Amino acid sequence: MRPMRLFLLPMLAVASPAVAADPIIGRWVTNDAKAIVTIAQCGTAICGRITRILAPTPNGPPVDERNPDPKLRTRPILGLVVLSGFTDKGKDWRGRIYDPEGGKWYKSILKREPGGIAAQGCILVFCRTQHWTPAK
Repeated sequence: MRPMRLFLLPMLAVASPAVAADPIIGRWVTNDAKAIVTIAQCGTAICGRITRILAPTPNGPPVDERNPDPKLRTRPILGLVVLSGFTDKGKDWRGRIYDPEGGKWYKSILKREPGGIAAQGCILVFCRTQHWTPAK
């Protein structure tokens, strides 16, 4: 019995509690205060869609006019999925973020920070971070 205990002790020392990223589900005002993005559970991942347009739009409801696919350029921005496939990676959430102003998807990292979320989009090693605040 004694050899078994010696075998288990090193295994117990290596085991550590799982670390989870801070929750990001909720409603968030984008960096430029143009929209509210609602982040929610989507199957096994987290996603987010534009649920409210805050900036005035004198030419009518905004559409996804810069999308590289001509068939998608007339779809409304309101309701558009802009966060997709986010999963908990321990200290942050990783997935993809869509920029309707550029019509492109980027690899992304979302992380809770004091007073909101840091939303980072990256191409290779070049990243841009926005700071989103809770919607009221």
